[in-house]
This record gives sequence, C-alpha cells and structure tokens, in this order.
Amino acid sequence: MSHTAMFAGLVFDESGQVTDVGWVGTDACYVIDEGDFRRHIDAEYVDRQVLRFFKEQVEAHKDIAVRQMLQLLGKDDIFSKTALEYQINKMDETVGQALPPQAIEMLQSFGFRIQIDFHGDVIDIHLPEAGIDEF
Repeated sequence: MSHTAMFAGLVFDESGQVTDVGWVGTDACYVIDEGDFRRHIDAEYVDRQVLRFFKEQVEAHKDIAVRQMLQLLGKDDIFSKTALEYQINKMDETVGQALPPQAIEMLQSFGFRIQIDFHGDVIDIHLPEAGIDEF
C-alpha cells in the first residue's frame, strides 16, 4: 500500500467531481463522495493504472521520447540515454512517490484529468495536448 496519492487533484469521479485524498490507516486513498457515504479507493491501485498507461504511451514512441528528453536536458551521451531508458522501464514502479506541487498545477492548467469509477478502475485519461481521450 502507498502512503501518497500521486495524482491528488487530478482524479475525478464519474460525475466529474474531483476526488479528495484521505487515508485508511497510513494508506492513501482517493475519496469519492456519494452523498452520505465516502468511498475510499486505494490510491496505489489507481496510480498503478495511470503509470502503466503512461509507460505504454512512452514505450510506443520510446526512441523519439528519449531523443526529445535528451534535447530538453541538453545532454547527448550514452550514460544519459541509458539512464533515461532505465527510468522509462521502471516508470510503473514509482508508485507512492509524490509529484511536485508545480507538476500537479501544470497538469491541471493543461486540463489533464483522470476519471475513475466507484471501484477505482480508470475509465478515462484526458490528455488535451496529445488528443487522447480514451483509456
């Protein structure tokens, strides 16, 4: 179980309401408000689905993604390339690591949204810049 909800502020329920973040013991949860009932969804379960989606997207265009990341970093050496490829391969294992508040704010400003059902299954990832609306 995870102590952090990686995508806090970016996860919405089926009615379009942003989920709260709560805890069951020390385990982080996305909380869906259902009137008198607050359904707690394991954050790790949701976060793993989102990270898996991102990893699949990056791996589909890995060569281009690595090349562009190296350009952004101003690096073009084998060690940086290997480090980036390693990070891509391990991307779905970063569950529980909090995103910096600036990254959350940037994603919110772009309209990035994750929609989950009441079981915690991701039903939509909205990436307006990439034009991908279906998960």
